[in-house]
Amino acid sequence: MDDQDDINLEGGDAGAMEGGKRGGGGAGLIPQLLKWAAIVLGALVFIVTVVVVTVNIMGGTGKNQTVIPVSEEYQGVREVLSYYQAIGAIQTRTIDNNSASVVVDIALGYTFDDKATPTELSARIVELKDFLRSFFHNKTAAELRNEEKIKIEIRNYINDNILSKSKIKDVRFTKYEIVEQ
Repeated sequence: MDDQDDINLEGGDAGAMEGGKRGGGGAGLIPQLLKWAAIVLGALVFIVTVVVVTVNIMGGTGKNQTVIPVSEEYQGVREVLSYYQAIGAIQTRTIDNNSASVVVDIALGYTFDDKATPTELSARIVELKDFLRSFFHNKTAAELRNEEKIKIEIRNYINDNILSKSKIKDVRFTKYEIVEQ
């Protein structure tokens, strides 16, 4: 009897359990779907809120964060300059033991519409000529071979030590001769 009761009980229980799952399964599915839909909707609302708050805190101006700064030296379009050429030719000798002759004619570039720079350059023409003569006299012939470095040194010295109200932007040589003897 014990074995028979176990079989009947198992069969009866199994049928009752299957019926319970079938009958309550449809009714239990809708609350589960609603629960997951609410979780997904809540997550979306949370993400959108976090993004909006973060953008507002960070400035929200819509600035592009990948903008690459461009310095004046690397711009694709070069600025049109006016040139001051009233200095004339500078003739001197280098500081070498076997000195070389140097003949240089310089043009100083400044902003195209600038009226103050040529006026100041004209007022300081004696200082400019003295500086240039001394500058080339205190260099060796080997140092003078690096023309770009010489241009930068001249521009920086003139802007820092000779001009007070204006600045030159470029130095060009219309004549640049170094004759070693």
